[in-house]
Amino acid sequence: MKRLGWCWIFTMLIGLFVFCVSAWADDYRLGPGDVITISVYGYPELQVEELSIGADGRIIFPLAGGLVATGLTTQELANQLTSSLALYVKNPHVTVNVSKFRTTRVYVLGEVSKPGMYEIEKQHNLLDAIGMAGGYTKFAVRSKVYVVRKGSSQYQEVNLDSILKKGDMSQNIALNDGDVVFLTKSGMSFVYDILPLINSAYNIRNWND
Repeated sequence: MKRLGWCWIFTMLIGLFVFCVSAWADDYRLGPGDVITISVYGYPELQVEELSIGADGRIIFPLAGGLVATGLTTQELANQLTSSLALYVKNPHVTVNVSKFRTTRVYVLGEVSKPGMYEIEKQHNLLDAIGMAGGYTKFAVRSKVYVVRKGSSQYQEVNLDSILKKGDMSQNIALNDGDVVFLTKSGMSFVYDILPLINSAYNIRNWND
């Protein structure tokens, strides 16, 4: 019965992961390091492939000039390009696709199958990180997952069970480069147990480097 229970939870986790990817595909926010392809229907000379979003969050496109892409979805960027190109092209139909997602480097520690550093693409969220680390162990306290932001000793407490059992995707928070995800076990204190473990075992003492 216990094995069936774990199989059911694992299956539900995979199902939620697939649902998240498909449901949020259109909501992905572009950022520095993303590589995009832009095409304008009927104007092959305006097609640009492998266009990287710069560190300043901008792209340069023929006729449209420089545009801020960071923080926009592909559709929102396509709409901006359409408005800019309309001054030069009749009824432009612009398509923007991500050809290579930027990566976010995070640390997943504690009660996971394969603790360590992972580079996450696409949504950069909590489920992605835990999934790449092989999922949680049977000792993990799923109602208390800690997310520590880079450059800060402050943490955010997340209830993984709210995602798995209730479908509360607001708990599936976005992760930033250098963040630490820690799945605790019963009886652990963040200040006295977890934070020293992060600092000593992974030498992440100066997160501003």
